[in-house]
Amino acid sequence: MSRQFIVIAAILGFFGVALGAFGAHGLEPTLEANGRVDTFNTAARYHMYHALALVGVAWLATRYPVRWVMWGGYLLFAGTIIFSGSLYVLAIADLGFMGAVAPIGGTALLAGWACIGWAALRGEPTASP
Repeated sequence: MSRQFIVIAAILGFFGVALGAFGAHGLEPTLEANGRVDTFNTAARYHMYHALALVGVAWLATRYPVRWVMWGGYLLFAGTIIFSGSLYVLAIADLGFMGAVAPIGGTALLAGWACIGWAALRGEPTASP
């Protein structure tokens, strides 16, 4: 399970850097015209935060091998795709309805963090490596 979350984190991190750079350079005129520079920056920031968080989930999966860690990781992944993805689309295409999709991703992110906290609170850690 930890290897899987490292791979997911690496993919998210890769695309987070690529999209952030593209937004700062290639999309700047579009984002400014749409008045969505801050929206795009929020998407990129949360994208990278949660890519890094999934590295932590990979470590937690070795320390607390319980289903709550797995669920937390999957929810962080899904939440990142939905939250940041909807904000990217909103910022680039200026599709206002995507603003209503972002809270679904935000809820998944919150649930992911709650699962991770629950795993640490209720799970019995394995011996330190």
